[in-house]
Amino acid sequence: MTHRIVLVHAHPDDETLTCATTMAHHVAQGDEVHVVTCTLGEEGEVIPADLRHLEGHADDLLAPHRRGELSAALAALGAHGHLLGEDGLGARRYRDSGMAGSAAAARPEAFVNADLTEAGAALAGLLRDVRPDALVTYDPEGGYRHPDHIQAHRLTRAALDQLSDGDLPALTYEIRIPRTWADEDRAWTREADSAAYGLVVLGPGDPHPPSVVDDDEITHVVEDPSTRASKLAAMRAHATQVIVATDDLHALSNLIARRTTDREAFRQVDPRTWRPLRAAAKGDGPLRNLVG
Repeated sequence: MTHRIVLVHAHPDDETLTCATTMAHHVAQGDEVHVVTCTLGEEGEVIPADLRHLEGHADDLLAPHRRGELSAALAALGAHGHLLGEDGLGARRYRDSGMAGSAAAARPEAFVNADLTEAGAALAGLLRDVRPDALVTYDPEGGYRHPDHIQAHRLTRAALDQLSDGDLPALTYEIRIPRTWADEDRAWTREADSAAYGLVVLGPGDPHPPSVVDDDEITHVVEDPSTRASKLAAMRAHATQVIVATDDLHALSNLIARRTTDREAFRQVDPRTWRPLRAAAKGDGPLRNLVG
């Protein structure tokens, strides 16, 4: 049986960095995966020197470039892409808001300033058309408190509020990371030769982002080593934003070493209240697919 999954993300590359394994895994099972991207990441920092002229350009030249990166990444993962304000998702495009307090965030077209009733109606329309079995987005703090990630969460909530009970997805998830994984992955970067690639390694006392939660709060995980090639291809497609140092090691523009894994985790929530629906029973593991 084919299932449909919709994921809502803030910028190009977010879909790959958080959910590439899950998307490729479900596509390989014959499921239909849709990615909604809310902005084109116009405020992103550019890593490669030969593309740095795109960063901060007055004509937003980074936007079409990142659109191309997103298309290539989704093709590698087998997912369908939708851009908020285009592709049948309303008539108003939104711009990357940058960080809180930035000049970009004050612009009227910044995503953080979107009318959520209007933008939510656009997303609700797509959800009625696609009728996903599962919907995925960030937790209320946006994973790491980026304003656009928080707004993507709010947008998703606004869209769900405009759906009738009969139109709601059967399953709704927020992206999470179990604390055991976060600790293991950080320890791995300290053992790996990260510094040889000019990367910064965080210590055991450095805080984790808000997306990290206790293991027993995780309800679903997807682990699939067979997705590694697709995930790496998608990561390499986002060349302005991601350094793929090795098949096991990557970094963003902050140069903090990150382990590349084949596992992703989620917490199921109530689509109306966003309360967690089920904690993993003691001695019981989380479920291994989002659907099916």
